[in-house]
Amino acid sequence: MTARIGVIGGSGFYSMEGFAAAKEEALETPWGKPSDNYILGELSGRPVAFLSRHGRGHRLSPSEINYRANIYGMKMLGVERILSFSAVGSLKENLGPRDFVIPEQFFDRTKDRPSTFFGEGLVAHISFADPICPQLAGVAEEACRAAGVRVQRGGAYVCMEGPAFSTKAESNLYRSWGMDVIGMTNLQEAKLAREAEICYVTIAMVTDYDCWHPGHAAVTVEDILGHLAANAHNAHRVIAEAVQRMPAERTCRCGSALAHALLTDRNAIPPATRRKLALLIDKYLN
Repeated sequence: MTARIGVIGGSGFYSMEGFAAAKEEALETPWGKPSDNYILGELSGRPVAFLSRHGRGHRLSPSEINYRANIYGMKMLGVERILSFSAVGSLKENLGPRDFVIPEQFFDRTKDRPSTFFGEGLVAHISFADPICPQLAGVAEEACRAAGVRVQRGGAYVCMEGPAFSTKAESNLYRSWGMDVIGMTNLQEAKLAREAEICYVTIAMVTDYDCWHPGHAAVTVEDILGHLAANAHNAHRVIAEAVQRMPAERTCRCGSALAHALLTDRNAIPPATRRKLALLIDKYLN
């Protein structure tokens, strides 16, 4: 079974509601196993693939996630668009718990995480000035509003290493930089999706105010769990609306991101690397 639309679920969002004819698909990629089996089914008559980023039971920390396998597995299934849901902390007073944010920029504060499929004799430099697909961001915004979810389109997501949360000094520094939300996962996904020529958008679901907010110390674990559950419920509603609104054709440039990115002389690409990346590069080499 194949799917054109992919959904990645983050903290608190480990399964899909409303799937028809759901089945599991275990994949092995050139980069190993993804976080979990893909759940394939239909929403509004359209095939969708779902993946739990941290694995069911939340088994993988942000630094342990095999981002390359997760995105490559989506490519193997035929996915052209990914809606990625992620729990985040807010760095702005006007973005409160249970608000959704569709960031248009990322700032990388991670350390040594693999975030490219390339290397091993093949050099590629993608354009990443605008890391989010504008067409898909528009669909996500419309879906949030139709689902009755308070949403901000635009802003910047700072991706930190974790698993510990920020110090107050770090949190206030990110605020001084103008960052909007902070999370631990989406930067690598965005880069790899661009290399895989998959449209990608993050729907960041606010659970708290990070540690900068003077009232944050009063927030309890029960509060956070309540926000996670509410956000997951809203995410399912947003997905249903987004699938119904998804255009049949892509009008963005995501599908040709590698057209001018491959710099290595074609005759110098090692055969093993060419085989490993065939799904991504064959259309430009044949």
